This record gives sequence, structure tokens and C-alpha cells, in this order.
Amino acid sequence: MAESPAINHAPVLRDEVVRYLSARFLDPPDGSGGVLVDGTVGLGGHAEALLQALPGVRLVGIDRDSQALKRTRQRLAADEKRVTLLYGSYADLERLLDGLGIGRIDGLLLDLGISSLQLDDAHRGFSFRSDGPLDMRMDPEQGMSAAEWIATAPQTEIADVLATYGEERYARRIARAIDEARHRGPICMTRALVEIVRAAVPASYRHGRLDPATRTFQAIRIRINGELDALRTGLRAGFARLDVGGVLVAISFHSLEDRIVKRFLAERAAACACPPELPECVCDKQIEAEILTRRPVTPRSTEVAVNPRARSAKLRAARKVV
Repeated sequence: MAESPAINHAPVLRDEVVRYLSARFLDPPDGSGGVLVDGTVGLGGHAEALLQALPGVRLVGIDRDSQALKRTRQRLAADEKRVTLLYGSYADLERLLDGLGIGRIDGLLLDLGISSLQLDDAHRGFSFRSDGPLDMRMDPEQGMSAAEWIATAPQTEIADVLATYGEERYARRIARAIDEARHRGPICMTRALVEIVRAAVPASYRHGRLDPATRTFQAIRIRINGELDALRTGLRAGFARLDVGGVLVAISFHSLEDRIVKRFLAERAAACACPPELPECVCDKQIEAEILTRRPVTPRSTEVAVNPRARSAKLRAARKVV
């Protein structure tokens, strides 16, 4: 049986991920004895490339999506002795690694956002381009669906979520329209939400570069899955587990994620954490990290041409020094 297109799909910035994480293993160059963690293993594209590049490394893959893990297990079957796949969130990294008896790791990859498998399956409710149940959970077996949240959240909370997580300029207008619509009946399908949003915004906004529903869907997805809190927790836990010389790589797809990653790495690369108003440093802070990407690494035009979803990706990497 041929593999599905989703499994064959190349991961974003694959070569760059391999280059930064392989740099940890200059001696020996094959990664013998090393442990890499792919905290968002998804369909296993990055994991497969890392296993091929580093034949001596052990890889731990974590994902909240049980459907993705089933496909990834098939994809990585040839390297099953070197691979451990875990169902869970990278926010629980410490507990998951403790369960495997792993102390220090040599590298951590976080490829944020949603996978092609999730986006292309209308029944998951992530995409506004095809109609399906309004779910949006990365883990369909846990938590509240988007439809349930929309049905119960106060109008002010909906507006705040759209403004904060979607940076949506018409957040209050859209929230008011959602509130009015749900009084007429439940909002259970993605197409229904799209139509509410499009009717709520000015006509000029409907014909811009982005579909007017883009930011609303992004914001609700982030809220439903607790993505930004998980990112902050996962960055702290992952960096704490890195051995000296270990590398952290994060790929973000929108400004909120990138801002969190950038700030986290900058804080650990700084020599001082004192407030700027102090005339001199009194904190005795150590430099914990060396930033390997002075500017975020973005996909080449050739990659974007093949995979348009890669166009907003930004990769940042840092090495732990103490």
C-alpha cells in the first residue's frame, strides 16, 4: 500500500533542523550515545531526517495527536529500536523523560502550530476552507472542543481571545456577532463560524490578502489547546534538561509564538537580568545560552513554492553553555 500524501510531505526547514541539531555531535559525528527529543513529532518528517543523519542517536518523539503517532510509528518502523514515541504534550517533558529514565538530553526540537494531517482533515475542524465539526483539539480525546467553548464563553472572553491570540482588529465586532448567532442556535460547524465572521467585518476586510476568518480560527485554536502556556512550560523544561552543549531548536508560525521563543532565548543569553534603571549590574547572572541564529531562519523561496504553508515559518536555535 502506498503511503498517504501527508506522510510523504516534507517537513518545514528540514535541512536547517538537521544542521543545527547535528552540530551537537561533532565528536562522534554520528550522535552515538546521544538523545534527541522531538517534542512535536507529528508525522515524523523531522524525526526521520534526524535518524538518517545521525545513525547513532536515540530519538524520543512526543505528540498530543494519537492519530499522528500511529502514522509516525509506521514511517519510522525501520529505526524502531532507536525510537520511542510517546502520547502526550511537550509541556510534560520532565515527567515523560523521567518515565523513560532519561536525565539529560542533547537536543530538543519544537515544531509549533498544526500539522498537515490536522489541517487537511475536515473532521478535525482546524481549517476554514472546508466544512466540518468545529472541534480544533490537537488531542481529540481530551478537553473542550471549539464548539463547546463558543457556546459557553462570555462575549467579553471571546473578544479578548480574538484580540490577544489572533491579533484581530475586529475582535469585538466578531465576538458580538458570534454571541448573537449562538442565541439563534448552536454553532457546530466550521462553515457556520466562517460565515459569521465574514458577515461581521467590513467589506474591504473580506478582500484582503488573508481570509477574514484566519485570525479568528487561529485564536480559538490557540485558546482551546493552551498552546502559548504549553510553549512557555516546554521551553523551560526542555532547556533545563539539555546537557551543556545541547541545542534547542524551535520553529514558529506566527508572531506570538516567535515572540515567546525569542524572549526566552534572549533572557538565557543575557549577561544581566537587572532592571534597566539600575546604574550597574547587581544580579550576578550567568550567561546560560549562546544564540545560534542572530536572525530567525526562514524557508527559501524554492521550499515555499513546493509547500506554501512554510512561508511564515521562523526557526530559532541556541546552545546551552552552562
